Amino acid sequence: MKGTHYSVLILCVVGCVLCFFVLGVYSAAAQPPPPHDPNSVAPIDGGLTLLLGAGAAAAAWKYRSVNSRK
Repeated sequence: MKGTHYSVLILCVVGCVLCFFVLGVYSAAAQPPPPHDPNSVAPIDGGLTLLLGAGAAAAAWKYRSVNSRK
């Protein structure tokens, strides 16, 4: 009795994975190709600046908390 519950569960999981895979392939194929621009680069300047600022603020906070204990 216990084995049939597991086989039904495995069958449902495999069926769901197969459905998601098939739908994912069809939806990816429906997308138009991106325009080809050889001079395009990823805009990482804004995000990189925010990450550097957050890292500097965290380092300053940690430095001040360590030095205030002495």
